Amino acid sequence: GLPRALRVAAAAGPRKSRPRRLTRARKPCVLAPPDRALAAPRAPAMASNGETPAGLTRKSSRNQLEDALEVEVNDLQTLGTFIINTAKDEDTSDLSILIQSIGTSCKYIANCVRKLGLAKLAGKAGTENVQGEEQMKLDLVAHEVFSRGLANSGRCTVMVSEEVEETISCAPSPHGRYVCVYDPLDGSSNIDCSVSIGSIFGIYKAKQRGVCDDADALQPGKDMVAAGYALYGSACNLVLTIGGCVYGFTLDSSLGEFILTHPKIAVPRAGAIYSVNEGNSKFWDAGFRAYVEHVKTVEDPPRSLRYIGSMVADVHRTLLYGGTFSYPSDSKSPDGKLRLLYECFPMAYIMEKAGGAASDGARRILDIEPKHIHQRSPIHMGSAEDVKTIEKFLGKAE
Repeated sequence: GLPRALRVAAAAGPRKSRPRRLTRARKPCVLAPPDRALAAPRAPAMASNGETPAGLTRKSSRNQLEDALEVEVNDLQTLGTFIINTAKDEDTSDLSILIQSIGTSCKYIANCVRKLGLAKLAGKAGTENVQGEEQMKLDLVAHEVFSRGLANSGRCTVMVSEEVEETISCAPSPHGRYVCVYDPLDGSSNIDCSVSIGSIFGIYKAKQRGVCDDADALQPGKDMVAAGYALYGSACNLVLTIGGCVYGFTLDSSLGEFILTHPKIAVPRAGAIYSVNEGNSKFWDAGFRAYVEHVKTVEDPPRSLRYIGSMVADVHRTLLYGGTFSYPSDSKSPDGKLRLLYECFPMAYIMEKAGGAASDGARRILDIEPKHIHQRSPIHMGSAEDVKTIEKFLGKAE
């Protein structure tokens, strides 16, 4: 009565076990000695007194990257960490968010500049801005990037852009406590020939939190709480001051981060360079013409002329090397050429915080009370002693 499968198994008898196959014991894996260049640093030798020599301790703590580039990895500070470390309260925390938003916009624009021809961003847009200047395609892109970034930060109440005739109102926000003025792309006539261009911005505090008031944009430059510019050239630099010292950051494209490379920039008290468009010399007044003649023929040695035609690039050189940058009033532009609110004020604020000076030829630029958002002004900025010399020549001619 057993099932067939069981009857067959019983008739076959017990199952014979197969002999186990012998296997060789595996040898432990031994790596070859590491190459000497890649080996971990040896422990520093001990001095006779039992202490570790300071030089050996420092060298043993460095890696190959540090040895090759002569930098300390611990010294690499990004814009983000720098800004966060400056935040002391709710106001400055909101300011740090706003500045980081600007930093992101500058990275985006720098990428567009680098891909200008490849991405078909070169050339004219076929439109004009409020000043009647022909706009380039990248002008419009930069304006859109800056405006959206600032608006999305939720920290602005009012914005002023060179590219728009009226002020730009931001959506109401309980964190909106700042006003931002900016030239999204300075020197745009130089875009297609790959000359350095830049972005300029200045930040004021709104009179009332979360309230959009156009009058908040018409504050004198001395009331700024922060200002900066980005330079898109052989490197992308972001220069910034938050009311204290001036700091310079360089964009590391491999990291996608601005790294602090120029801490506490100080402009020399005097310089050997003057920067001005001498193509306009026949329109200058007698005082400024006498000054230029003085630095070219009377001073020994004579000063060197350097003029790029992009305010950000010319001011950046002046900030680092000293001397002066001038765009004076003349018979062709009696009120000056550069815009007071978003070109002269931020650059003058930076220059003064670095120990330099900025004047319209008769008074401190930052003391001027603006009357409208696109107001123009003459400007002379740079080394403090050199700016005083310009004021003396202009004063004698009056």
